[in-house]
Amino acid sequence: MDELLGDVLGTPAIGHRRSGGFSPAVDVYYEGDPARAVVQAELAGVNADEIGLEIKGRHLIIAGHRRHAISEGRLYQQLEIASGAFRRVVELGADVVAAEANAAFRDGILRVELPLADPSQHTHNVPIRTDIEGGELR
Repeated sequence: MDELLGDVLGTPAIGHRRSGGFSPAVDVYYEGDPARAVVQAELAGVNADEIGLEIKGRHLIIAGHRRHAISEGRLYQQLEIASGAFRRVVELGADVVAAEANAAFRDGILRVELPLADPSQHTHNVPIRTDIEGGELR
C-alpha cells in the first residue's frame, strides 16, 4: 500500500512529486587580507540566470528556482531531488561593503565574496553644542 500511496512521513507515492521548493545548503566563513565573508551555496541543477542575490544590512538573500526534470512518458519510482522556488536568508556575523560584493557560479556551487566593512568607517563623532537656550537644543 505504501508503494502506491506514499507513507505518512511524506514519502511521495510513485509518479507524484513533492512540492514546496527547497532550501540550499550554505557554508559561511571569513578569510583574507583585506578580510571578507565568503558564502558558498549548493545549487546543483539551477541555472545561473535564475539566481538572484540581495544584500540588506547583515543579510545575504539568495533566491531562485530549480526546474524539475519530470518528463512525460516516464513512470517515476522515486523523486528526491527537490525543485521549485527557493529563498535562503544568510545572516552574516559582520558588516559588509555591499557595493563591492562579487559572485561566481561554477559546478553547481555559488560563491559570494563580501568585503568586510572597516569598523572605523561606522564611527561618527557628534559635536556637543554649548549654545543651549532654555535647556533645549535649537
